[in-house]
Amino acid sequence: MLAIAIAFLIAVSPERPTQLRAQSPDPEPATVLLPWTGRGVDLDRVPPPPTGLATATSGAGPGTPTPGATPTVTATLRATPPATVTSTLPSTTTPTATPAPACDALPFFDDDRAPSHVIHVATGGDDGAGDGSVGAPYATLGRAARDAAPGSAIRMGGGRYAGGVYIDDLRGRSDAPIWIGAADPDDPPVLEGSGEGMHLTRAAYVVVHDLIVRGASGNGINADDGGAVDDADASHHLAFREVVIEDIGGGGNQDCLKLSGLRDVLVDGLRASRCGGSGSGSGVDMVGVHRAIVARGRFTALSGGALQAKGGSTDVDFRWNRVDDGGARGVNMGGSTGPQFFRPPLVRDGVTANAEAGDVRVVANLFVGGMTPVAFVGCADCLVAHNTIVAPETWVLRILQESRTEGDVVFEPARGGVFANNLVVVDRAQLRTWANVGTGTAPETFRFAHNLWFARDEPTRSAPTLPVMETGGIVGLDPLLGDEGAIAQGSPAIGAAEPGVAADVRADLVGRCRPAAPSIGAREP
Repeated sequence: MLAIAIAFLIAVSPERPTQLRAQSPDPEPATVLLPWTGRGVDLDRVPPPPTGLATATSGAGPGTPTPGATPTVTATLRATPPATVTSTLPSTTTPTATPAPACDALPFFDDDRAPSHVIHVATGGDDGAGDGSVGAPYATLGRAARDAAPGSAIRMGGGRYAGGVYIDDLRGRSDAPIWIGAADPDDPPVLEGSGEGMHLTRAAYVVVHDLIVRGASGNGINADDGGAVDDADASHHLAFREVVIEDIGGGGNQDCLKLSGLRDVLVDGLRASRCGGSGSGSGVDMVGVHRAIVARGRFTALSGGALQAKGGSTDVDFRWNRVDDGGARGVNMGGSTGPQFFRPPLVRDGVTANAEAGDVRVVANLFVGGMTPVAFVGCADCLVAHNTIVAPETWVLRILQESRTEGDVVFEPARGGVFANNLVVVDRAQLRTWANVGTGTAPETFRFAHNLWFARDEPTRSAPTLPVMETGGIVGLDPLLGDEGAIAQGSPAIGAAEPGVAADVRADLVGRCRPAAPSIGAREP
């Protein structure tokens, strides 16, 4: 019987030991669409915790320090490595996780794109004999642009080039942009002089990067739709990255960067100074621009203002900028625009209301000096939150109406504004009043909440006069403000902001992630 049993087991057993494969579900990863980019981010693909000999945790949870408290750190040490285990299971490789996007990430169409063709420009080049190669570069940007097609990158060598570059119908694709910029970002080219440094008309999927524009008598860089005010596709998807524009104009209404009739725009890292004059001219002036972000810029010594969105502009975001002496209006949400310049065109039916601007968001910026840091001028549903405002010369904010109903063209009043979680430090000796409210506006529709107000020369006079009652405000307490808007430990601003305001802006002025209980002002401690 024993022999029969052994024979039976040999007959049914395979030649090799059975290998078991672990089965795990592979669900569809959760995805969120980023604002107005149409691109998804895989929320389930987050990096695994590091495999090390020690792990540390703070008593307040990761990334959320308790003000004034010393974090409790717990360390777990592994004295010896685990015993080696031999298994017949096949080895499996854990796929590399995609890191979660940084809190200050600004995804845009040119991310992870690379040129398929490079066109070279150099000060010693030749537009006639050159062919755009490394050995035979062109002499001018205008000549190089004639050869540019989707996927092309125009790389300019260092040195000075004549301004007055006018480029029409430069159109890349979402999968193949066109780049214009420095061959070496550490040695950027300079477009100098002429009426305008550069003018792009009816451009699409174009990236302008790492160059300097200086000394133009008109605007520094101008990008527009060629006057096609009712054509949403005339000019769209433009990026301006790490561009310097300075010393522009002849003392009037000349702008560093002028944008008209564009859709889907990113301006990241602009340095703009000394543009315009006599109370006019802006660092960035938008007329009829929709879905735009201006971030991480530095704006200095401007006459009219640093940032402006008007002429029907909507869905515009100003974040993480530093404005030092921003002129008459640091940020002008709305303004006054000629009827023919609105994009889209004004509605003329005597019933439907138009607005100079709508849904403009001013978040996590630092303003130092200037007549007034922020102005709501015919702007509907606009937000000013988590900014740090230091020493405004005349007013902290203004609520005004410049474009008014006339005939069959109806304009909405400045309405629905929110001023929340801002840190405001003033000198009462120079401040005329806290809020300047003009006629034809709807100040009763505004909301003020959780701002910190401090008069550093007269703390007992820190209480602001506002058009409506504020909720959750902090008055007369020293915010312990340092350089670049920093707040020291022990500041009453720490963790005192109203949660959920501008929650889509996840980083502070210097790129750090905001905790669940954010601080008042532009920076976390």
